Amino acid sequence: MRRTVLALLLVLSALRADEGMWTFDNIPVQQIKSKYGVELDAAWLQRLQLATLRFPGGTGAFVSRDGLVVTNHHVGRSAIAQVSSPKADLVKDGFVAANRDQELRIPGLELMMLVSTENVTASVNGAVAKGTADKDALTMRRNALADLRKAEEAKSGFTCEPVTLYQGGEYWLYRYKKFHDVRLVAAPEVQVAAFGGDPDNYTYPRHNLDFSLFRVYENGQPYQPQAFLRFQPKGVAMGELTFISGHPGTTFRQQTHAQMVYARDVGIPFQLRSLASQKAALLALAATSPELRRIAAETLYTIENSAKRLGGQLQGLAKAENLRQVEAAEADLKAAVAKDPQLQVRVGESWDRVARAVARQQALLKESTYTGPGRVALLGHALTLVRLAEEEGKPSALRLTEFSEGNLKATKARLLSQRPVQKPVEAALLAAGLQEAQDELGADHPFVKAMLGGLAPGTVARAAVEGTKLEDPAVRKALAEGGSAALAASTDPMILLARKLDPFNRAIRKRMEDEVTSVYSEHGGRIAQARFRVFGKALYPDATFTLRLGYGTVATYANGTGTLAQPFTTYMGMYDRHLGWGGNAAAAEDGAWTLPQRWLDRQAKLDLTTPFNFIYSCDTVGGNSGSPVVNAKGEFVGINFDSVFEGQGGYYVYDADTKRAVATDARAILEALRKVMDAEQLVAELTEK
Repeated sequence: MRRTVLALLLVLSALRADEGMWTFDNIPVQQIKSKYGVELDAAWLQRLQLATLRFPGGTGAFVSRDGLVVTNHHVGRSAIAQVSSPKADLVKDGFVAANRDQELRIPGLELMMLVSTENVTASVNGAVAKGTADKDALTMRRNALADLRKAEEAKSGFTCEPVTLYQGGEYWLYRYKKFHDVRLVAAPEVQVAAFGGDPDNYTYPRHNLDFSLFRVYENGQPYQPQAFLRFQPKGVAMGELTFISGHPGTTFRQQTHAQMVYARDVGIPFQLRSLASQKAALLALAATSPELRRIAAETLYTIENSAKRLGGQLQGLAKAENLRQVEAAEADLKAAVAKDPQLQVRVGESWDRVARAVARQQALLKESTYTGPGRVALLGHALTLVRLAEEEGKPSALRLTEFSEGNLKATKARLLSQRPVQKPVEAALLAAGLQEAQDELGADHPFVKAMLGGLAPGTVARAAVEGTKLEDPAVRKALAEGGSAALAASTDPMILLARKLDPFNRAIRKRMEDEVTSVYSEHGGRIAQARFRVFGKALYPDATFTLRLGYGTVATYANGTGTLAQPFTTYMGMYDRHLGWGGNAAAAEDGAWTLPQRWLDRQAKLDLTTPFNFIYSCDTVGGNSGSPVVNAKGEFVGINFDSVFEGQGGYYVYDADTKRAVATDARAILEALRKVMDAEQLVAELTEK
């Protein structure tokens, strides 16, 4: 018992270091009050929750009473690219709507606002009889969640999502209000938003004006949100407490030691090799013309960003102390379990079961990676269409999860999304994926032979992408509504390719679920339950791209250069870095530190001492891009856009010395809108009391 109490004290001590991505139902208000003297009441939290929005892959926030929304430029970049053209490249040249009639609607862009949550753990676990096999328990829980989702959507009218927390220790339903009419209002030039490019990514000091503004409309009028965050023109100070509300994508801090060793030695290196292949394919495409370079830029950015983030995770896992910390905590929990006869019976073997599943995951890694659509949206749509009629003909409990009655509506919505597809990018990625499959699985593998039919990967990819009509949502809609007959009659080459893919994907998916996923779900949940028994809910769950709150101060750190990192950068620093790399005359690193001409022409108008970016100790990961950073009053003081490379190991193990996030200062945004972007009307709207 003494060791268990000691472990609890160590956990709570560590959490006092501003660690945590807390669900809004379990905010550590007493911990925050004790450390910082700030008391968060229910109204403050509700206001921040309703002001925060989920973007595809990131976060945003309402920042005016007329539905103005702020997010990162890099989160909004694909939307900005949608309304661009070769003659009006709004990503490159920036954009400001002089009035609301000039705001540009983004086809297919949907934003989500979390309205409420409900813990449905008892109902989900109640659907599984004692003694049920792991693989069957996984299906039963998924079906129970899907049924709850369908019933709640019918009752409430909201979009509902099932959420698994604590590795299966808890199950929730999250209810969202969805916004379909979203319009571009303003964005700076990408060269300022992403100043420094890939060389500066995940580094600090930084000088990125990484913001964009959109507006939500409802019934043709600007939406009047229940809550919004007013810009604080005075910004934030060194040491000041800040909060971040957003949707961190994925963390792995509750994985077992065996899972983390697998990530270090196998999983992450494998992902990095695959990303390198995809990057090479897109660079080759981009080199063929300025227009192809433009349309490939967003996907290329995503791949480069992912590779650098994974490199930081690998570095963190390679730090021996980090895995020793995980191993010690695991040993303490096992010891606590061993002292409780009931826990020992239920959880005692779980770590060994997970370790065996890790070995199966490694054995199935290549096939599970290559026998799917990957990043190729058109192949994903085709696979959904091929399966739709067949799955709908089965009882719901026997269908693939995404086609169950509770999930079918969401699957069809994704299928019929209006978001455009860039066919040259799709062809390049499909060719790269098929080439990887051939190289890694071998030319004689049945999947490779079926997909290629003796042809070169590039030939198969070009024929499928150039010949398909599935980029048109109307074509997808007609095939979906036409059922089995329409699919059987279709000669669309992407549909034909998906038919070849389907049986291989089904087979490996079943093996992964039976041998790996179901074990992680069942025994990860049991380990989580043991943690609850020992620690209560003093711990937060791993990130799941659901709304979380973090807190921390504007704080420096030792960044490996032998000195402390400055908490703030300024406009002066941006121009200094620009000149230090030779200005626009230099082409070093593909012009990463060049500046648009109007930023040079208007330099004298700017107050160069204006704070630009700052670092702070809130606990963030990918998905927090675009998250609002607020002060204790709930006022907007910055927008999160990055974290430092040294802290990427925090996806697995939190390190208070290196976990720093990077934000664009609210003052930098206001200064740019006033003096460079000629958008004084937006400044007035953002600062209106």
